[in-house]
Amino acid sequence: MATRPIEIGPASFHTAQAIERARLNRGLTQQQLAAGCAALGRPMTNTALSRTERARRRCDVDDLVVIAAVLGVPPATLLLPFASSSGTDREGR
Repeated sequence: MATRPIEIGPASFHTAQAIERARLNRGLTQQQLAAGCAALGRPMTNTALSRTERARRRCDVDDLVVIAAVLGVPPATLLLPFASSSGTDREGR
């Protein structure tokens, strides 16, 4: 039986945009973010990050946790449209 890829939904699109926004707010390139991920034990190419930010690649939980750590934000900040209920803005400040 042929399998059909699972489509990327609205939460994934939001997360992709949140990752890019947080990265840019911190003045990081995709290459720098990838290096930070590798330093934390989750090697990721800047191509993989580019595809993640464009919602062309799924961001699994392990990717999300390490990306959030490198960006200095809680993972929920990248997942939730309005994570500011904890007193932080969308980028965790």
